[in-house]
Formats: sequence, C-alpha cells, structure tokens
Amino acid sequence: MLIMRVMKRNNSRSHCGVWVLVLLFCLQWFGSARARVSYDDKAFIINGRRRILISGSIHYPRSTPQMWPDLIQKAKDGGLDVIQTYVFWNGHEPSPGQYNFEGRYDLVHFIKLVQQAGLYVHLRIGPYVCAEWNFGGFPVWLKYIPGMEFRTDNEPFKAAMQGFVEKIVNMMKSEKLFEPLGGPIIMNQIENEYGPVEWAIGEPGKRYTQWFSKMALGLNTGVPWIMCKQEDTPYPIIDTCNGFYCENFRPNNPSNPKMFTELWTGWYTEFGGPVHVRSAEDTAFAVARFIQNNGSFFNYYMYHGGTNFDRTAGRFIATSYDYDAPLDEYGLPNEPKYGHLTELHKVIKQAEQALVSSYPTVTWLGKNQEAHVFSSKSGPCALFLSNYDPQYSATITFWNKQYVLPPWSVSILPDCKTLAFNTATVTSRSSEPRMINTGSRFYWQSYTEEVISADQSDTFAANVLWEQVNVTRDSSDYLWYTTDVYIASNEGFLKSGKDPILTVMSAGHALQVFINGKPWGNAYGSLENPRLTYSANVKLNAGNNKISLLSASVGLANVGTHYESWSTGVLGPVTLSGLNEGTRDLKYQKWSYKVGLSGESKNLNTLGGISSVEWVQGLFLAKEQPLTWYQATFDAPGGNEPLALDMSSMGKGRIWVNGEGVGRYWTKNTARGSCSKCGYAGTYTATKCETNCGQPSQTWYHVPRSWLKRSGNVLVVFEEWGGDVTGIRLVSRTRT
Repeated sequence: MLIMRVMKRNNSRSHCGVWVLVLLFCLQWFGSARARVSYDDKAFIINGRRRILISGSIHYPRSTPQMWPDLIQKAKDGGLDVIQTYVFWNGHEPSPGQYNFEGRYDLVHFIKLVQQAGLYVHLRIGPYVCAEWNFGGFPVWLKYIPGMEFRTDNEPFKAAMQGFVEKIVNMMKSEKLFEPLGGPIIMNQIENEYGPVEWAIGEPGKRYTQWFSKMALGLNTGVPWIMCKQEDTPYPIIDTCNGFYCENFRPNNPSNPKMFTELWTGWYTEFGGPVHVRSAEDTAFAVARFIQNNGSFFNYYMYHGGTNFDRTAGRFIATSYDYDAPLDEYGLPNEPKYGHLTELHKVIKQAEQALVSSYPTVTWLGKNQEAHVFSSKSGPCALFLSNYDPQYSATITFWNKQYVLPPWSVSILPDCKTLAFNTATVTSRSSEPRMINTGSRFYWQSYTEEVISADQSDTFAANVLWEQVNVTRDSSDYLWYTTDVYIASNEGFLKSGKDPILTVMSAGHALQVFINGKPWGNAYGSLENPRLTYSANVKLNAGNNKISLLSASVGLANVGTHYESWSTGVLGPVTLSGLNEGTRDLKYQKWSYKVGLSGESKNLNTLGGISSVEWVQGLFLAKEQPLTWYQATFDAPGGNEPLALDMSSMGKGRIWVNGEGVGRYWTKNTARGSCSKCGYAGTYTATKCETNCGQPSQTWYHVPRSWLKRSGNVLVVFEEWGGDVTGIRLVSRTRT
C-alpha cells in the first residue's frame, strides 16, 4: 500500500531519489517483527487502534529529575497522550566524545518515567533544536572543527551530526525505548524548521535535506520520522506545521496525517522585553479549528516550559521559560488554561471515533460561520460549529436546531446532538500566581572582584581586537579587554578640563568600562539589536592610563542562517577623541585579554571554592558596588511549595545555590512593549497580549527544592553592575 502511494507520486519526484527513500523506509518499517506504529491521512494507528494524538512539550533539562514524575502525571491528568521533547546536543556532549547523561540530562530516565505513566514519546532528535537554547543546541566546539559550516551540505558538519544522531538512536535501541521494541517512542524528528534556511541558501540546503533524510531513514528505528516547517520534506518523512494556528496547513503528501508539532501556547521572554500571554480561549480555539479541519496530531509548545538553568538560555533569553504554558514554570497548573484545555481534550476523545473514520462535510452558515460534520452511514458522528467573527456572537440554525455561538469560538458536539464544549466559554476557575516571603534569613558576606590590568600574569596579548567566543569558547560569559593609553603632559584637555571622549563599538551583548581601575559606565544591546556603542567623556591623567573593558555575553545565538559565524564582543572601532592629534584609533594597539573572572577561576560559585578568599561582612559588606561576589547561608523553609529568589534589588549577574546554577538575572533592564488591554478574540500574535511593561522582564528566579538541604544551604550571587544584596528574598510560589 505504501509502495503504491509512492508509485502514484513518481511524476512529481526524481525516480532515483524516491526509490532510494522508499527502500530505506521499507527496511525501517518492515524490518522489525513488532512494528506497530503506522498512519494514514486521518490518524495514527498504534497497535491497531486509530488515534487522534494530543501531545505536550516538556524539556527534561528545563526541570529537575525530582520534578519529572509530577509534571508527567499532570500532563496525563490534563488529557495528553504524548510527551514531546528535544534532545540537547550541547548538554549531552559538552566536549568532543565526552558524554553527559546524568541529572537533568538523564534522557533515558525521563523517557522511562513517561512510559511508566502510560504515555508515548515524540523524540525530536534534531540535533538542531533552536528552542531559545544556547547556540541552538549545538556544542560550541563544533564551530571550531576545520572547514565547519552549520546546517548545509558540509562534510565536517554532516559527519558530526550523524555521529550524534546515531549515538542517540543506538542508546534508545539498547534501552528498548522505540515502540516496536516495547518502548514509548512512537515517532522521531530529524532537523528542525529547516525550510526557511534551505530556501535562503539554495542548492546546498536541498542536498543537505536529501542527505539527512536518507541518513535518518537508514537508522531503522521502526517508527515514523517527521520534519517541521519544511514543505519539500522527502517522502515518506512527514512534514508538519508550527505556529499559533495551523488549520489551513496541508501535508505535502495527501497520504500523510495532518500534524501540528508546535502549537505555541504563548511566547518566550527576553531580557528587556515584556511577558507574553495567550488566552485559554484562543489556545482552545486554535486546537478546535485544527481538529475540525482533519487534524490528527497536535502538540502544545510548551506544556511545561520550565527554567533555563545555569547558562543554557539563548541570546538575551530570560532565565524563565514559562511560555504561558498550561503548567507554569514551577510546575503548577496555570488556570484557567490548564483546566479549559483538559475539558477540550475530553471532548476530542469523545469524538475520536468519528474523527478518525470520516472526512468532514463543511456547510457555510453565514459570512463567518460554518459547520463541520464527521459522520458515516453506520458509524459515530461529531459536529463542530464555528464563528470566526472577532466581535459579534452569531445565532445560527443547523439541523433544525438553534445555537448561539460566541465571537471567535468553536462549539463541539461530540455525538452531533449534545453541546459539550465551547472554546470561548471558560468554566475552569482562574488562578493568580502569588510569591510569598518565606521569612528565610540570609547572612551575607562579600568579596570584590578585581579589575584586571594589562600586565597580569594570567593575561595574553595581541595587537588586534579578538572576537569574544573565539577566545572564551563560551567557557565563561566574560572576557576582559585591556590596553594602556599614554597621555602626553602637553595635551590640551589637561588644562581645559574638557575630557576626551572614549567610544567603544561592540558586537554585544553588554559592556562595562573601567578607567584606571575605577568603574566608568556600561552599555548593553537587545535581542533585536545586540550591537552596542559606549560613548562618554573619560578622566585620563598625564602618563600611562589603563582602559579595561569587560564584555559580557548573554547567551549565544540560537537561530539564523549560518549563525555560527556571528560575532560577540568588542570588535571596534575603539577611539579617543578630543586629543591634540584629533581622534586616536586604539583598535590595533596592544590589547591584553583574560577569559572569565578571578572569582570564577577560584570557583567561588562552588561549595569547595568559597573558602579560597577572604570575605567581609557587617559594616564592610559591599553595597551598590559593581563586580562583587556575595555568599550567604540559609535554612530551607518548611512545606513543599516551589521556591524562588526575589532579585528585584539587584542589577545584573548570576546565581548559584549549593553549587547549582540557577541562571542569569537582569532586573535593571525594564521591559519595553505595549501592555494595553487585550481580549481573547481575534488573531493572536506574539505582540498582541503583553504584560510587565516598564518593569523588570523577570524578578523571580526558580530554586528547585531538590537542590536544598534542611539547613546550611549556600547562596552565591555575582553582581556585575551594583545592587543591594540585603533586599534579596526567598519566596514561595502559590496560585490562588
């Protein structure tokens, strides 16, 4: 049957390419005696049962292993059949050939927990993930393989990519986690949203697509492969849709099921940007429209967004990855979205037999109203009544019965008789998050980071400005650039008092300027424009002066054509103007470099490294001072509510608890946006419903309870710009 479908399509494809893919597919499909996952244009068929599959994304590194069972159970209680996750290459192979499958990266354990809960897994191996994740999921060392170009017909990249994909597939096979072997994995994904990149780079992208398609099919996993956002997906790989709405999507092969791999439940938060929300009504509306238009699989991205712990966030992406998901960042139900979607899932399951056994008959009932009927002569029946008008309700008559349809809504009658659900009618109770001070006391000590000079023993020099990641290999957010500037005693500004202007141009992301060891100012970019320019008068003395620039990255790019070639750090020009000579170009004079902070080299963020320096406290405690390390001990509060740190009194920096990286914080970068009143009706976009304008993009930073001991916990904070550490509070998260 599958071969016959391909033969019918030979007129539209290359004969050779198609038959190679078909052969690989048949070897994969029929090579396992227990192969039980198939599909047609109406449904997925698992163990002979035709299914409409309801899925949700939960990314294992964005929570802790202790959180996984509860998250998975809540997903099951919410009506999900499938858990979808990416596989994060840079987390699993931080250096070439050195693998990590422990703790938050214990992928096998996560999948087995999903199986124990009775759910399936959609494994998005990629290995490019995007996901607002550092470097799009690629390890930084990959960039420095000779001849490397990402995501194109490039031999070094293809060799590395194939090696990692095979590593994951072989691990899943050895653990018997693919469904034909008795496991929960019912489908895989190769690459990710590659269509726009292929279109941009042309023929090399097309060759790359053919290569990774054949490579994936040749791995014989026994379950289908999908590719998202790529219209020319080679058969038999299934092409799928991502977006806020996908009701009008059609797979490029009419024999394939219609799949919605990323139904965006909200949007990510960037430092300097607002918090985005999407109503329960519109999220349900997107699901219902997709299902009534013959959809077979939909996945919420995200179902639980979680936290970008440590340095895993992509460029300018906040530590919180809440995404306005049905389960909030802390794992609590985000009501009414969680409850409203749970009720929708129950109704879809009630209508499932009709949906998988018949095609909809569509009747237009008005300008913006229509009826979709799924029925067969002897089978079940399901009715969807839609009103697409964003402003007005509609009263319609269908089958001699009258219905009132709210604006922008779909009513579902799973038996064609009884109205069971309307997407705009929310009966679940709303919940508002509350952050309650636990009263935990911190006993603070401080240590001041040194501003480096050009002649320190742990620096190295060059007569050029180097790109930051080429030097740091992303081992640290920080790179020092230092140079000496000689000022002659006859410089006019020394008498006039009109100080010269230092101008520094940087590829981003944040910059601090120190003149002769004293803090002088800072500048920073944004996600939309990471490049920055610092320009200010500086106080220089006759003789030698030291200019020290601390460049800080805020995650690496995670999306874009050939983003491996994008730059970070001080690239110049760097100039001094207002001198007797006019403007002096400092770019090509001698610059000294130091990777990271002295506190990092002393491991002040770890329990073992804290004792390596002398800390001060009491009256000597540093406040509102840049480049300062703080540490405090505290006891864990009682109860089991999720916990967070209120960092509103601080500026910008990083947090660790008992050596575990909470993430980057940045409170002195208020959210830009348009936070006007927002209704549920009408087409949703990422900028439609925004909150937090004029406030910090993120104030609270999740501290998993599993990281804490009953007493003697150690909190370490590195503050870049200056803040009042005595204002930090440990709070508990509830929803009421």
